[in-house]
Amino acid sequence: MIRLELEEREKAILSPLAAKAVESQGRAVKEEEDPLRTCYMRDRDRVIHSKAFRRLKHKTQVYISPGNDHYRTRLTHTLEVCQIAKTIGRGLSLNEDLIEAIALAHDVGHTPFAHTGEEVLNKLCSQGFKHNHNSVRVLTKIEQRSNGKEGLNLTSEVLDGVLHHSGYGKSKETAATLEGQIIRYSDKIAYVQHDIDDSIRAGILKEESLPKEFTEVLGHSHSERITTLVMDLVEMSRRKMAETEPGDKLILGFSTPIDEALQGLRKFMFENVYRGNVCFAERKRATIIVEFLFEYFMNNPQDMPPFYQNIAHLEGEEQAVVDFISGMTDNYCVDMFQELTIPQAFLHKEPNLLSD
Repeated sequence: MIRLELEEREKAILSPLAAKAVESQGRAVKEEEDPLRTCYMRDRDRVIHSKAFRRLKHKTQVYISPGNDHYRTRLTHTLEVCQIAKTIGRGLSLNEDLIEAIALAHDVGHTPFAHTGEEVLNKLCSQGFKHNHNSVRVLTKIEQRSNGKEGLNLTSEVLDGVLHHSGYGKSKETAATLEGQIIRYSDKIAYVQHDIDDSIRAGILKEESLPKEFTEVLGHSHSERITTLVMDLVEMSRRKMAETEPGDKLILGFSTPIDEALQGLRKFMFENVYRGNVCFAERKRATIIVEFLFEYFMNNPQDMPPFYQNIAHLEGEEQAVVDFISGMTDNYCVDMFQELTIPQAFLHKEPNLLSD
């Protein structure tokens, strides 16, 4: 059986600290093993074929409906995280199949309109809202397998990595696997650098406007900074892994100067781009849309699709509304808002092709 050969290959070539497929804690619902793919390969394929993954192409990364195909979307961000994480994983002889599965799944629970949508739902929902927790919910409750069963039934290592990918420098909780830890760092490497790149393309920032105390450490271009961050994480992690026995808890991380520079650049982006005045008008418009839809469907749950009406019956209307809105793409969200607020005669008005 080919899967057994692949599992033996993992044992032979991966680091003793890597998460081997054969050692997986398994799935919530036990399944017959695939004859070709390891469990992590199978997880990766399930994520790629999911509706939530496809919708990422129409979800905002930073710039809402920019009208420019060169800006990142939530999907291209996910692919960049995956590429960076696999490079790091290969440098550390870790399990690239597990890395890929976590990376591709990590943002499937993100809202429309990026972190603006997340902040609005967090404010409106009585239980709060965090996109990493919602990603796990999407993977375990909202998505369905081809047999119609609830959830994608992914391995616990993938779900753990998705849950712990968010945050930086705040929580002491980390993923149980080194592969999951890598996703957390790769996410920060990717979004800080590509958001700078998009901001420069938009004319909001210039390379020279970035704080020199950070660029002197990380580099003066997009590629230089990514190379510096990846190399530092690999080198520091190799040293730590060499000093760690299998079974011991190991926390990966950057060297202190690199870590401080990345956190400084990230703080600069939050103050000047993510929460700055530049995107304020677009954030305000997005907030109005999400708040309206939340209130509307809370008052009219019968107008949601049957799938979400069933969630309302089983788990309450608020949970159903949050699931419905968080799963929307930017375009669908705007279309829904227009359909509910603009008279149909204006929405479907035929153009007047006759001149006086």
